[in-house]
Amino acid sequence: MKYAAALIALSIATAASAQTAPAPAPTPATPAAPAIGAKYTLDTPLADLVADPAAKAVLDKDLPGLTTLDGFDSFKGASLNQVVPFSNGALIPEKLAQVAADLAAIK
Repeated sequence: MKYAAALIALSIATAASAQTAPAPAPTPATPAAPAIGAKYTLDTPLADLVADPAAKAVLDKDLPGLTTLDGFDSFKGASLNQVVPFSNGALIPEKLAQVAADLAAIK
């Protein structure tokens, strides 16, 4: 649930920044390149991931509580790489690498 708490803060920060400043440039979570031919990556919008049951299952397994946050709708248009700066350290490179690997395995 630590991801949920950090992402609640993210949704609040995202809503506030949307009113006052442009969104920051995306920051890559890991230096590794996406798998060639991967259907989904860390740059895929969250809305697209949750629309696919297999990708949503990856998010629910690797980042429990993310897709059920009250403020999820406010940042679902962003990718995981884009929300990293707002996660208060909850989206660590090791966790994102696991998500990336699991998403890359989806055919």
